[in-house]
Amino acid sequence: MHAIPTQLIVVGSVIVLAVLALVAWLYARRRQRSRGLQQRFGSEYDRTVDALGGRTNAESDLKAREKRVEQLTLTPLAAPEAARFSQAWSALQGRFVDNPKGVVVQADQLVRELMLKRGYPMGDFERRAGDISVDHPTVVASYRAAQAIAVRDERGIADTEELRQAVVHYRALFDELLEVKEVHLEAIPAKSVVVQAA
Repeated sequence: MHAIPTQLIVVGSVIVLAVLALVAWLYARRRQRSRGLQQRFGSEYDRTVDALGGRTNAESDLKAREKRVEQLTLTPLAAPEAARFSQAWSALQGRFVDNPKGVVVQADQLVRELMLKRGYPMGDFERRAGDISVDHPTVVASYRAAQAIAVRDERGIADTEELRQAVVHYRALFDELLEVKEVHLEAIPAKSVVVQAA
């Protein structure tokens, strides 16, 4: 029988330990990256995991969003421009009782105009929502909900309460993009005939 030299056993053991340490480090790094993305994107992380069928694809997509938004030149609005947008929103909201369907369309248009003015590109809805999710993850779900109601409205199956909710959801994103610190989620009273500005 041939005896395995002690030196070979030591070298082999060191290599095995090094490989195990590397695997453990890579696993910990991946978990840390996952936790970071979950914290940054919140519920959008879970939605993306479900939509793309797994963490690996979702995390690649979220990282790509971050890189894409890093390349954008997003600028805050000047005070007069922010005031103009706020006045436009107040006027829009005041028309809700007389024309709820039209107001939903106008709210979507005003949000798009605000996004464009801030520097967001106007691609398809998923691209816009993805871009918004990077810096405004808490309101991207509102934006998605508003869009879903707007699509239902285009098909003629959204009722007035859903249209009111769409405007409330658009308002949450609108306020966030204006950098308004307080978001009033009940900007339009549910049972009131008179619409009040928030």
